[in-house]
Amino acid sequence: MNEMKLSFLSKAENEPFARTALIAFLMPLNPNVEEIMELKTMIAEALTNAMIHGYEGREDGIVEVSVRYDAQAMVEIIVKDCGCGIADVALAMQPLYTSKAYLERSGMGMTIMSTFADEFHVESSAGNGCVVHLRKQLHGQCEHALQ
Repeated sequence: MNEMKLSFLSKAENEPFARTALIAFLMPLNPNVEEIMELKTMIAEALTNAMIHGYEGREDGIVEVSVRYDAQAMVEIIVKDCGCGIADVALAMQPLYTSKAYLERSGMGMTIMSTFADEFHVESSAGNGCVVHLRKQLHGQCEHALQ
């Protein structure tokens, strides 16, 4: 098992850095182009949701990301914020639902994450932040046997 963690301010300019760092960390798994694009998309959606919805655009919140993988190339990504939380997770999971229509948000973030992930779970309640769990089995081979 290999693991890394990042913690950063909820500034939009930090999203590309975090996404790139997570993908770079997963390179020993030799993901193919399709897997890389799916991972980048899932990570971007989770981070953007934390920044725009969780912290409601505030740039002083902390976003925490952890990623780990095993020798079988199973990847687990967790994105956590301590923002406003989601009052109704089931509603938020509905395609095209957005609480920020005035920002011209598509309401497809949760749907996209659930489509690309093998396992997708959200823990949240109003006022208690949000934790997004993503798991994806990659088809590449790990360069180094992990213990």
